[in-house]
Amino acid sequence: MKNVTIYSTPTCHFCHLAKDFFKEKNIAYTEYDVMSNLEKRQEMVEKSGQMGVPVILIDNEVIVGFDKPEISKTLGLI
Repeated sequence: MKNVTIYSTPTCHFCHLAKDFFKEKNIAYTEYDVMSNLEKRQEMVEKSGQMGVPVILIDNEVIVGFDKPEISKTLGLI
């Protein structure tokens, strides 16, 4: 199983879609709310160069946004 981390905010529609996708596929993930956690927000920006969410890390691969085909490919689902 790959290590999956999602940096998100409570109001982000695409973050909710990504988390629903992970739950549907039984993919365990760690979530960080970058709206309230400034340290994790800085970490997200350092890893991705982006302020937008979601930022998804699958092992060491960074995916910005809910790119379902790329996420599926990186997870080995397709």
